[in-house]
Order: sequence, then structure tokens, then C-alpha cells
Amino acid sequence: MNAVVVYGAYGHTGRFVVAELLERGFVPILSGRDEGKLKALDHPELEVRAASVDDAEALDRALAGASAVINCAGPFATTAAPVIEAALRAGIPYVDVAAEIEANADTFARFADRARAAGAVIVPAMAFYGGLGDLLASAAMGDWTAADEAHVAYGLSNWHPTAGTRLAGQVSGRRRDGRRVRFTQGRLEYHGDDLPTLRWSFPGPLGDRDVIGEFTMADVVTIPSHLDIPEVTTYMTVEAARDLASPDTPAPVAADERGRSGQTFLVDVLVRSGQERRRAVARGQDIYAVTAPLAVEAVHRVLTGRTRTTGVASAGEIFDAADFLGALSAHLSYTLEKDA
Repeated sequence: MNAVVVYGAYGHTGRFVVAELLERGFVPILSGRDEGKLKALDHPELEVRAASVDDAEALDRALAGASAVINCAGPFATTAAPVIEAALRAGIPYVDVAAEIEANADTFARFADRARAAGAVIVPAMAFYGGLGDLLASAAMGDWTAADEAHVAYGLSNWHPTAGTRLAGQVSGRRRDGRRVRFTQGRLEYHGDDLPTLRWSFPGPLGDRDVIGEFTMADVVTIPSHLDIPEVTTYMTVEAARDLASPDTPAPVAADERGRSGQTFLVDVLVRSGQERRRAVARGQDIYAVTAPLAVEAVHRVLTGRTRTTGVASAGEIFDAADFLGALSAHLSYTLEKDA
């Protein structure tokens, strides 16, 4: 059995990742900064290896003998680089679930050359935000080598953010000096413009909904990292955006035996080339819970050689996007339309 280190195993998403690894026959190694929280997890049979990101030797011990590491510990502006460095020293693949735009951009900028030269695999943003949208956009592109624009619309029934989500948002906000970010004309652009409210026609059963335009998520890093698309825009249903903005919105609460909340999602991706449009749609439950099968399937494919490249690569570049999405049928439904 392959041992996989889960860094940040006691976090909300980390717990889902540990459970998914166990279900898939992997042996999770529980790691993170707080040994007490690691030992408090309901997995006495699993090894605990506490390590702070500012202690390289402890990180090396945490990753020793493992086949891969999944980093679930935000803010990734703090954790990604040290854990990637440790993975490179250990010679094992690195996957993270970062939704932080700048942290993901940093990973590509800082590690692309080194990882490629070493033949290493680093997959950032292998999560609901960043990874799923990139897989859908890549599948929708099909045989296209370029497109004029891509749109990723998030239809969330609600968004009860975790403490980690709120902290990551605060870190990103400070890095941007309070500015907003968008991807236009082939690059990230920071601005102070108000965000528009638009009407988006989601597929059924969601239908027409008000969305916040340029509610920019990690897809603006992952999609253009390998697809020739100069305009990438993401949108969020107004209700979910309000939930995230409110300090009074509670954290997610388990609603089923798997620990998932009752939140539902529909991710609608449109790519356009000239007058032709293509669409890919995913539907499922709980954005945090669905991140776990995304990350674990990625590790499984890397370890079994089902990859297309090495270095730093987003989901749609390193994996066969349509096949990957099909493999997640127990966790989400996926449809693809050409000439949408």
C-alpha cells in the first residue's frame, strides 16, 4: 500500500482527504503543525508526524518513506513553498488544494523550472476551486488548441465558509492591498472597480440566477497556465457571495453519514472560439468534501503513471480531463456539450 502524507490532516478538508485515502486503500500519514490536534483525530491506527513549515528537518521526517504528499493546510501563501521544497528533497509528488490565487501563481513562478528539470510532479489547486474548473474547461476545449474566452460560473446553493477559507481570504486581501483581481488580455490585473451583478443562465435545475461578475477564483491561474485563452472570467451566485462576505455565516455542518454538508453546487463552464461555444457542467454536493476525491484521484494517477507531463502542472494539463471527470462519477455528475 502507498503511504501518503496529509499535511493539515486535522483541518476540515484534510479530514475528508484522510477518509478518501483510506477508502481508496492508501495509508494516510497524519501531519500538520499541531501535534495535539493530529492525535485527537479518530484514527489511532495511523501514524502522526507533526511538523512546522518553518522546520525543514521536521518536514523531511514527516515525508520520509511516503509515496506522495497532499497539502491541505492553509494559508498556502505560508505552507505551499516549504512543503513543496520538502517534497522535492524527498523526491515525491506534491498535490495541494489551494484556492489562493497568488499562492498558486507563486507555485508556478517559483518551482516550474526546478520541478521540470528534476522530473518532479507538482499539482497546485487540485480542488473544487482551480482544479475542477480547469478540468471542465479542458474537457470542453476538446480538439481546440485555443479559444477567445472561458467563463466559469459557480452555482452554489449557499457557502458556509470554514475558518481556513476565511483566513485565506484575509491573507489574499492583504497581499492585494484590498484590490480586486481579474484575468484579462492574458494576464492577472489588479483593480479597484466595483463588481457587476449579472444574470447567468445555468442548466437545470438551477436556471437563471443573479451572479457576481469577476468573482475571481483560482481558475484564472490554472486554466491559462496551459490553455491559450486570453480572457478567463469566474462568477458566483449572489446568495453564496453574501454568505462568504457575512461574518455571521456559520461553518459547514454535517448533513449525511459522510460528513458532507447539505450544500449543493453546479459548475457551468463555457468556452468560446469565434461563434462556436462549448460547455461542460458538473453537479454535486459540498465543495469541501468533493475536493477530497479530486486530490486523491490526482495522487492515484500520478503514482500509476497516468500523467501527460512533469513539472508544475494544473489538473487539465497533467491529466486526461474527460477521463478524470468520468472517474469521479461517485462524487459528481458531469456532462459535456459542443456547440452549446
